[in-house]
Amino acid sequence: MASLLGKTLFEISGQGPAPMKDYFYLQITKTDVIWRWWKISLRSECTKPGELMESHTDYLEDSLLQSQVRVVFGPRILQHTLGLCEGHFDYLERLPRRLLLRIMTYLDLEDITRLGQTCRSFRKLCDSDEFWEHALRAHYNAVPDEMEALANELGWKTIFFTSKLQLQKQISRRRQRSEEQHCQEMNDFPIPSLSYVTENDRGDWTVLE
Repeated sequence: MASLLGKTLFEISGQGPAPMKDYFYLQITKTDVIWRWWKISLRSECTKPGELMESHTDYLEDSLLQSQVRVVFGPRILQHTLGLCEGHFDYLERLPRRLLLRIMTYLDLEDITRLGQTCRSFRKLCDSDEFWEHALRAHYNAVPDEMEALANELGWKTIFFTSKLQLQKQISRRRQRSEEQHCQEMNDFPIPSLSYVTENDRGDWTVLE
């Protein structure tokens, strides 16, 4: 599982709360905590950004730096960084997206609802067409072409929760609309007229439409 962890466990940047104008950057790596800041001044001279680097253990004991992180990024970010430095990693979030979607297709709908309530990223994933397409394809051995076309039009989640009877009705209506559109296109298609050239008794040529 440790192989799922990249070199950077977490990073965030942004401007401090008003009236502060300075910018800050926080990075948590596997071994260190890096804190950088840029002083924003109305004066023309350039100032180099400040930087502080310390180990996870030192960060857990550094109440001053923790206070700065809380002020700039809020208490939720502070608690998240403390958890990372204590070794509390969320491996589920770090799984490859394709593998994660595959695992999610085995969950009950109630579990999908609970998973979507855990964090913003899982809420987006649980509500995405990408997930519901995986779920629908896992439910059917093969998704019919007409159902796939309807899903691309209305959304895979909508199709997943549509009853078979309603689904058949919608496919039938879509097929009928397609046929009517095809007939209309054929009616609107210009048919070129045929012209015939003939010679009368006097030797004059006449074009017949």
